[in-house]
Amino acid sequence: MNIFRLLGDLSHVLAILLLLMKIWKTRSCAGISGKSQILFVTVYVTRYLDLFTSFVSLYNSFMKVLFLVSSIATVYLIYKKFRATYNRTNDTFRIEFLLLPSIALAVLINHEFGFLEILWTFSIYLESVAILPQLFMISKTGEAETITSHYLFAQGMYRTFYIFNWIYRFQYEGFFDPIAVIAGCIQTILYCDFFYLYITKVWRGRKFALPA
Repeated sequence: MNIFRLLGDLSHVLAILLLLMKIWKTRSCAGISGKSQILFVTVYVTRYLDLFTSFVSLYNSFMKVLFLVSSIATVYLIYKKFRATYNRTNDTFRIEFLLLPSIALAVLINHEFGFLEILWTFSIYLESVAILPQLFMISKTGEAETITSHYLFAQGMYRTFYIFNWIYRFQYEGFFDPIAVIAGCIQTILYCDFFYLYITKVWRGRKFALPA
C-alpha cells in the first residue's frame, strides 16, 4: 500500500467519523441528505459482497466492515432515531436518475460479465455520483453547517488522494483500471466548486454559504 492510498482511506474514515459525530452530538441530521447516505449504503453493500468469498488482508476486511456498518448506522440515525430532524423538504433529488444509468453502465461496460463483477462495477459508477443529492440539498438551502462542510471536504480529499494513488500505481506498478479512474475523476470534479467555497470561506472562519 502506498502513502496516497493510506491518506485516502484515512480521509474517508475521517469523513465518516465527522458525519456520525455531527448527528450524534447535535442529536440532529439537519442538513444531511438521507438520499446520499442511502446511495452510499448501496455502494458498499454491492461492492463488498466479496467479503464473504475472498480475503485480501485484515486491513482490507476491517475497512470493508467499517464502511458497511457506519453507512448503515448513518441511515438508521437519519430515518429512524432522529427522523424528526430530517429535512425531507430540501432532500428532493431523484436518485433513480443516478441508480438506473449506473446499472445500465455496469451491465454494458465492465471488466467481466459476472454477477459480483457487475455489482462491483455498479458500485464504482454509483459512488462517483452518490454525493449529488447532498450537493443539491446545499444548493437549495444555500448553506451548510461547518461540521457538514468538514465532512464533505474530507470526502472530497478521499477521492483526490485516490487519484494520486492511481497515478503512483500506474507509474510504479503498471496498474491502470480505466473504470475506477474515470469514475473517480468524475467524482472529484463534482467537488471542485465545493472545494473553492470551503477554502475561501470555512478556512477563513466564515460560515459556508453559497454566493447570493
